[in-house]
Amino acid sequence: MLTLVHAPRSRSFRMLWLLEELGAEYDIRKVSIRRADGSGEPDADNPHPHRQVPALLHDGVLVTETTAIALYLSDLFPGCAMGRDIGTSERGPYLSWLSYYAGVGEPSAVAQMTGWTATNAEAGRTYKAMSERFIATLTQHPYLLGERPCSVDVILASSLMWFRAILPESAAIDAYVARMAARPALARAQARDDA
Repeated sequence: MLTLVHAPRSRSFRMLWLLEELGAEYDIRKVSIRRADGSGEPDADNPHPHRQVPALLHDGVLVTETTAIALYLSDLFPGCAMGRDIGTSERGPYLSWLSYYAGVGEPSAVAQMTGWTATNAEAGRTYKAMSERFIATLTQHPYLLGERPCSVDVILASSLMWFRAILPESAAIDAYVARMAARPALARAQARDDA
């Protein structure tokens, strides 16, 4: 059985959305977390080592960190639209985008949000290169891997829906966010998050 350890209106929402995209059967274990504004408390019922979200339990096995959970879930459902199976030509690019989001995309976005890119030249160069890569890719294709969305699109789009300014102004990015926002699985995930 799959159980998403989830705090409503938090970063774990992206995994709620992914589970809906997969059509998976799952339970939600709602936990409290410390919020950025200082409210909330770590929950003793949260198995994540830092009492953060997301975390996924699958038959007693704990998986943490967004991109690890995304890879775990897409491999758990071979042939699913949200992953790219081992042995296919898109597997390498899929793994590369997952790692790029975790290792470059999100850290660069945080550097931009906190103003570090304005005071650190290397952080500024990395943010600029990251932004240009996402914009160029989404100018050429509707999704990161081409014509079909994948789990990385769910992760990136959820971040952009939360805070659009993590990437510069771009018609391609705005169109991408609109495409992802129209997905029925997003509406189902929002309903579960609000329940």
